[in-house]
Amino acid sequence: MDWDKLRIFHAVADAGSLTRAGETLHLSQSAVSRQIRALEESLNTTLFRRHARGLLLTEQGELLFDATRTMTKRLEAAAARIRDSEDEVYGELRVTTTTGFGTLWLAPRLSRLFDRYPNLKIDLMLEERILDLPMREADVAVRLREPSQAELIRRRLMDVRIRLYASEDYVARHGLPTTPADLAGHRLITQSPSSPQVRAGAEFVQPFLAAAPASSLTVNNYFGILQGVINGLGIGSLPDYLSGPGMVNILPGEQSALIPIYLAYVEELRHSKRVCAFRDFMLEEIAAFRRESPSLSEAGA
Repeated sequence: MDWDKLRIFHAVADAGSLTRAGETLHLSQSAVSRQIRALEESLNTTLFRRHARGLLLTEQGELLFDATRTMTKRLEAAAARIRDSEDEVYGELRVTTTTGFGTLWLAPRLSRLFDRYPNLKIDLMLEERILDLPMREADVAVRLREPSQAELIRRRLMDVRIRLYASEDYVARHGLPTTPADLAGHRLITQSPSSPQVRAGAEFVQPFLAAAPASSLTVNNYFGILQGVINGLGIGSLPDYLSGPGMVNILPGEQSALIPIYLAYVEELRHSKRVCAFRDFMLEEIAAFRRESPSLSEAGA
């Protein structure tokens, strides 16, 4: 297959329009259309079908688009690694982590990284699924477990625990539970049993849920649990890195097992200036966070 035709196909599939793809590629609509027809003829298949909303991929088109998307990501990664030979830190860095950690801890701190490296582009991918770093699904991962792939460089950043929290307003209105049995009279806010979560968190809340609290709210991520706690809906199970002013640690003696947080990336990115910049930023932010929150467990403890 002709590489130039594949490049044009990818642009059309991504844009869903010959006109928009032509604008991106600086080609006329007719030139783009001719290249797509030629590609379809060489493959003896139809890649697009017209729709009121634009062009839609056929099944064969979806297969080819998956391939060109992978090719594009790998070429971008290769170009970025080549540029890493220069002194300036710039270009795209794809970082994957969980929705809770990425939204509530990492994202609010990224302004300091951008202040230091204004030409850096961060693609922050928030999901519970563990992306495959050796397959280039992401450049760097911040994971709430040790990576299992031996070829990854990993750095243990810190350990956290799941604890029970409520707002000061909630405690003032409903009282402060002093024993696990007291929780039966309160609304518990926890992760949905069916949602992806670390085992330590699931095991921690299970006994409290088994005690059949009067009311409960389940959410599929910690962002939702935190909003419930802040707004006085009940007592929530949250990682201790989210504790802050206005929040009360309910039953301080109750906590989950240690949950390690790791930074990981592939060996060939060891000398990438973008990866090194992000790694150093994370270490600095973790150190500052520990000074502000001395109750947090230190990495390796």
